This record gives sequence, structure tokens and C-alpha cells, in this order.
Amino acid sequence: MRRLSFVLAAAAVGVVLSASAYAQEVTLKFHQMLPPQATIPSKAIKPWIEKVEKESGGRIKIDQYDAMALGGKPPELFDQAKDGVVDLIWTVIGYTPGRFPATEAFELPFGMTTGEATSKAFQEYCEQYCADEFKDVKVIAWHTHGPGLIHSKNPVNKLEDMKGLKIRGGSRVINQMLEKLGATPVGMPVPAVSEALSKGVIDATTIPWEVTVPLKVSELVHNHTGFSGKNGLYTQTFVVAMNKASYDKLPDDLKKVIDDNSGIETAALFGHAMDEGDKVGLAIAKKNGNNIITLDEAETQRWKDAAAPLIDAWIEEMNGKGLSGAEMVDKAHELVEKYSSM
Repeated sequence: MRRLSFVLAAAAVGVVLSASAYAQEVTLKFHQMLPPQATIPSKAIKPWIEKVEKESGGRIKIDQYDAMALGGKPPELFDQAKDGVVDLIWTVIGYTPGRFPATEAFELPFGMTTGEATSKAFQEYCEQYCADEFKDVKVIAWHTHGPGLIHSKNPVNKLEDMKGLKIRGGSRVINQMLEKLGATPVGMPVPAVSEALSKGVIDATTIPWEVTVPLKVSELVHNHTGFSGKNGLYTQTFVVAMNKASYDKLPDDLKKVIDDNSGIETAALFGHAMDEGDKVGLAIAKKNGNNIITLDEAETQRWKDAAAPLIDAWIEEMNGKGLSGAEMVDKAHELVEKYSSM
């Protein structure tokens, strides 16, 4: 009888330990550059985290660290994920110029439409063309923002108004585009824009409407220039990435939770958040009585013609790297059209 009691007690302890192990939390750190009230942290990252935690039955816990709270600078975020300093990041791909050349096809001028449609297109494109460039991480999603505009201290009503304008560009390709348009590009991560505008380091900035809200750009400048037609002047590309070791050590069922929250639907979530944020940014600028300019079709075409040589130069550059530049540009346009017409 005593032996039976011992066996039963041991079995009970084993059950408790097994249940405890099953319920063990995996805690991940998600690091990004913007303040928590900004569109992506509040409307995309937070809902994504909540969905992952719920679908894991509480076994995955993700702590969100905003505004570079864990240290470093925005261009270092990708390597923080690659090297395991943190588990998850969201960052601008173009903050490390030339490192991910295949992604740049989506930054070329007048190639994008809405954030959601272009993000879906970018995700499908990157699955075909960018996988090798991101082999050091587990990619959760690639995405873009909505139509990029010019936000300036003085009105930009025509192409000639760009001459000599000191304007912030967020990537190598966008800076090259600004040069083609006659401006003087000044590269910097987006968190630095507000101070640069207030101190006169730059005269204008290239960002979508949604980013104007956390940076208070509509208070710092009062002119906003957009374009006719369905295509925005430019977009910027982003990645949500996970440290490979952090992913690999998960049990298979929790890997599936991460996999189920990766890919085109997650790209759409981030792109849609950008589109909704654009509406908020535009409404604030209107409420402030700012000068909102939409260039007509003829003037927009002048900008397209001025920027077009950049596309040819990029194709030639990619060909020199052994990539199929023209094919990538054609595929980017094809996919944007596909998802924009759905």
C-alpha cells in the first residue's frame, strides 16, 4: 500500500511538472524606433503582439520596447535582431544603404499606390527576390507605407521649387530621386526629422501623412505637396524580423503561431495601418489650416519625366550586381497593379 501511494504521488508530481513545463512562458523582446503613440507601434505592432499572445494560449509573451528604449540607433535595429540582442524588430530597410538591393525596386519613383496594396505586392515580390538578402533572420513581413509627399516650409508648387531645397530623404534611392528633382538631399532616420526642421538643418522632409502626427510636422511646416494620379511620388520599405535562434528554439506548435502571423496578411495589417494613419495626418493638417497642394496631371508628368532616368540607372546598377534589374522593376509594377485592382 505504501509503495502504491509512493507511485501515485510520483505520478502526480510528474503531471504537475509536465503541465508547468507546457505552460512555461516564452518572453520575447520587440524593439522599434518610434514613440508608442505612432501609427505602427499602436495600430500594427501592438495588435500583432496581442494576436500572437492570444493564439499561443499565453505561452508566448512579447514585451514591446518603443523609441529605441533598449539602446542603439534606428539603423542598428536589423543587426540587433540578426545578432540576438533582441528577438524582434521593425525597421526601415533603407537605413542600411546598399545592403538589401533587391528591395529598392519598390522605392523607385511613382511605382506605388496605397500602403496596403503595395505592402501585399512587396511581400510577394520579396518572397521571390529578397529571401537570400534576409537569410540571417526570420522575416515576419515586408511592407511599405502609403504615398510619400513633400512637407515644406515654403510651398512646392512646381518642379523648379525643388532647386536647392534641403530635404530629408529616408534611403539611398529616395536621396537619388531628390537629386534628380533638383533638391539637396539630407539623409537621416525619421526620429531626427522634427529637430532638423526646427533648427533649419532641412527645409522640407519626405514622409507619408501618418508620420507627420508623432513628429508634429504639420506644426513645424505648413505646406504639403502631393501628386495627381494613383501613384505616389515614392514609398519606403520596412521589415518585421525575428532572430533566427529565438524562432528555432520554439516548440513546433509555437513556431506555427509565429508562422501563422507572418506573410502577406501581416504585411497587409502594417500597410493598412499606414493608410489609416495617413487619413489622421491629413485631417490634422487641414484642421491647422495648412496649405495642401496637389500638383495637376501636367505638372506631375514633369516630375515623372525628371525622375525617370533614376529607374534606368538603378536597373543598370542591379545588372552590374548580377541581378535582373529590368525584371525586378517589371515584377514590382505588375504586383502593385495586381493588388491595387483587387
